[in-house]
Amino acid sequence: MAEIDLLTVEDRVRLLVNALAGERDHIPVAKLFTPDAGATWLLTECDPDEPDRLFGLCDLGLNCPELGYVHLSEIKAIRGRLGLPVERDLHFTADKPISAYAAEARVKGRIVA
Repeated sequence: MAEIDLLTVEDRVRLLVNALAGERDHIPVAKLFTPDAGATWLLTECDPDEPDRLFGLCDLGLNCPELGYVHLSEIKAIRGRLGLPVERDLHFTADKPISAYAAEARVKGRIVA
């Protein structure tokens, strides 16, 4: 089976640019999700020294979304209850900074995007 490529070259460039910027409250670059497990990630930046390490709002479907780091290779390995791989939400367009998504997620217990 071919490796899943969840991020485009443009996404990777934007994640890196965000990481190198002085500002820390970025608009998410990509939304990833499990179609059969309730997990969601809104990604804003990558570690310049370790591009597989991404920062964003992470929600594993356990009612406690949090900001933090995650490895893309680990996300790619996740399978839901039906064995489906993580997908990229092709229709997601971020309209606010990650702090606003995080605040709303804390209230609702899940990422609402």
